[in-house]
Amino acid sequence: MNTIQLGQSDLHVTPICLGTMTFGEQVDEASAHAILDRSLARGINFIDTAEMYSVPARAETYGATETIIGNWLRKTPGARQKLVIATKVAGPSRGMPWVREGSGMTAADIVASCEASLKRLGVETIDLYQIHWPERNVPAFGTMYYDPAKERSQTPILAQLEAMATLVKQGKVRHIGLSNETPYGVHEFVRLAEQHGLPRVATVQNPYCLVNRVLENGLDETMHRLQVSLLAYSPLGFGLLTGKYDDSGIEGPAAPQGARIAKYETVRKQRWGRADALAAARRYNALAREHGLTPTRMALAWCYTQWQVASTIIGVTSLAQLEEDIEAWGTTLDAGLLEQIDRIRWEMRDPAV
Repeated sequence: MNTIQLGQSDLHVTPICLGTMTFGEQVDEASAHAILDRSLARGINFIDTAEMYSVPARAETYGATETIIGNWLRKTPGARQKLVIATKVAGPSRGMPWVREGSGMTAADIVASCEASLKRLGVETIDLYQIHWPERNVPAFGTMYYDPAKERSQTPILAQLEAMATLVKQGKVRHIGLSNETPYGVHEFVRLAEQHGLPRVATVQNPYCLVNRVLENGLDETMHRLQVSLLAYSPLGFGLLTGKYDDSGIEGPAAPQGARIAKYETVRKQRWGRADALAAARRYNALAREHGLTPTRMALAWCYTQWQVASTIIGVTSLAQLEEDIEAWGTTLDAGLLEQIDRIRWEMRDPAV
C-alpha cells in the first residue's frame, strides 16, 4: 500500500488505519497486542484511538484503550517511529461525567485531555489530535436534523483552535483534526485558522459506508475544496455490512453472541440499530453474494476505492477479522456493480444517518 498525505500536513499514512475502540472491552490486552503486532507486520502505519475508549463507554474503561496501546509501544522496540498515532479529545459530556466536570469542552479541557492521553500512551507527541465531536450542538450519532433551540456552545471555535495551537507550539501535538463534523464546522475551523495563523485541520473523521453516505451531500465538496482529508469510520456499518445479522437480526437469542451491536442497548438505539438500516444492509449483502463477493469484501472495497476517502478505519476484534479486512484491499468493483449499489442507495437512502 502506498501512503497518502493527510490534508496539507506532513503526515503520510497507509490507506488502512487500525481502529482500536474495542481494546479494553471486547478485546483483552494480550489479544489487542497481538492485533497491533500483526497490523504493523502487514504494513499498516496508522492507528486511531481516543480518550473515551473503550466502547461502549464506561467509567471503568475510560482511557483503557490508550493505556493498552501505551503498554504495547513500551514493549515493542521501534514501533513508535514507524507509526502515525491519532487520538481524540472528547466533546461535551453526552452523559459521561467521568470524562470531565461540566457540560462543555473548554480550552483548558483540551489541554488537560491531551496531557492525560500523552501519559497513557507513553509518548512525547501525538501525531494527529482530533476533537471527537463538536463542542457546539450538531446533528450527530443518530440525530438527523439541526435544532438551533438546542444550542449550547460555551467555547468558540477560535478558542478551541488557540488551545490546539498551544499544544502544537509545545511539541505535544503535530497536527489537528475533527470528527463527526459538518460542512459549517470544517469551513469555520479552516477560515479561522487561516485568518489568525493557527493550526489548520488536516482531517475529518466521519462515518462513511454503504448505509450512511451523507458525507456525499455536501461535506465531500467542502473537504475537497479546502484540502481536508477524510478518515472514514464504520465502513462495515457497525457490522451490519458483514452479513452476520442477515438471518438473525441484531438482538434476541439468534443474534451472534458477543457482537457489539447485539450486546449493547445504547448502540442499538442509535443509527446502526435501526430496522431500516438492517434492511438496507441485507440488500447490499445479497448483492455482494450475487457477484461472488463476501459482504465484507464488497463493503470495504467500495469504501477503499471512493475518491472521498484518504484512509479507512477498520475496527477488529480478532486476527482473523484483521486479515480479512486487509485482504480486501486491492479489490475493484466493476461499473455494473457500482451502478447497482447506487440504485439501492437511491431507493433506501441513508438509513444509518
